[in-house]
Amino acid sequence: MEFLIFLAVIAVVGGGVLWGRKNFKGEIERAKRIRRANRSK
Repeated sequence: MEFLIFLAVIAVVGGGVLWGRKNFKGEIERAKRIRRANRSK
């Protein structure tokens, strides 16, 4: 039973990461560019 719960948690986390990447790719890219710009100053 615990194993099934463990698998479900992994599936939810993996799905959440994929969904988040798909929806926030532009935001992540913008944040990376801003961070690089701040570091290079």
